[in-house]
Amino acid sequence: MVKPQTFITLKDYSVSGEEFDLVYNQYNDILETFPQPDSEKLQEYYKSEDYISHTDTKRNLLEQVYHLIRKIALKRKLNLINSFLSNKRNLLDVGCGTGDFLKIAKENNWNVSGIEPNADARKTANTKTNNSVFDTSKLLEFEPNSFDVITLWHVLEHLPNLEEHIEIFNRLLKPKGHLVIAVPNYKSYDAKYYKSSWAAYDVPRHLWHFSQDGIKNLVETFSFDFQKTLPMIFDSFYVSLLSEKYKRGFMNPIKAFWIGLSSNFKAKRSGEYSSLIYIFKKHQNAK
Repeated sequence: MVKPQTFITLKDYSVSGEEFDLVYNQYNDILETFPQPDSEKLQEYYKSEDYISHTDTKRNLLEQVYHLIRKIALKRKLNLINSFLSNKRNLLDVGCGTGDFLKIAKENNWNVSGIEPNADARKTANTKTNNSVFDTSKLLEFEPNSFDVITLWHVLEHLPNLEEHIEIFNRLLKPKGHLVIAVPNYKSYDAKYYKSSWAAYDVPRHLWHFSQDGIKNLVETFSFDFQKTLPMIFDSFYVSLLSEKYKRGFMNPIKAFWIGLSSNFKAKRSGEYSSLIYIFKKHQNAK
């Protein structure tokens, strides 16, 4: 098998220092991390105290900014899923981290379940959700048509066997249920500015890197209708702050703020925000 043409070569800044290529998948208009570690080795790349979504700590500026943004984002996420006006209100959050989104949803009368592969994060999440968070094996144990909404907040890019997972989400959603996916956008201005230092590439933990056309082409194959996109305007600032650290060796918050602001300004015309939320609806007649 011939390797596709390399789009860019990147360094794992968080854990290993190894280099990985991103190769272009023309069929789906997405980038793929190459080589992709097997599932057992992939877990080793998450073993870092700096992996923020697995902890509630606020030890430095980066973690403080992350948790401030997350606090604001949680309310917006809740408002979004409430807008779907489901009667049963059964929610599955895949890759739920330490469970804060599930906690706020539960407090607002959602019946919540979560999937989190990291044992420490899962333990923390279960203290907030009355033990409603499970390991990944649980995905295959839920009954079909169980959920009104399935959310993946910056999770899809981490999942191996991408198409198999989307097929599972289709099976678990009720007809007319909503699939909500938030992912980074490699066609954003901050991605183009930082290039190999763009923190949202995060290889090899991010196995896939999506354009708007790419994710629509992929998900609509599985009996989903695309509904709309929503911008995640705060992501450009956080990603730029971390990208400055990778690029220059320190965070440089003034420069990061300017690049984040510029990215959002340019995206008002192009639609290419640093991260985007995609909302899909399962076909009414899908099983």
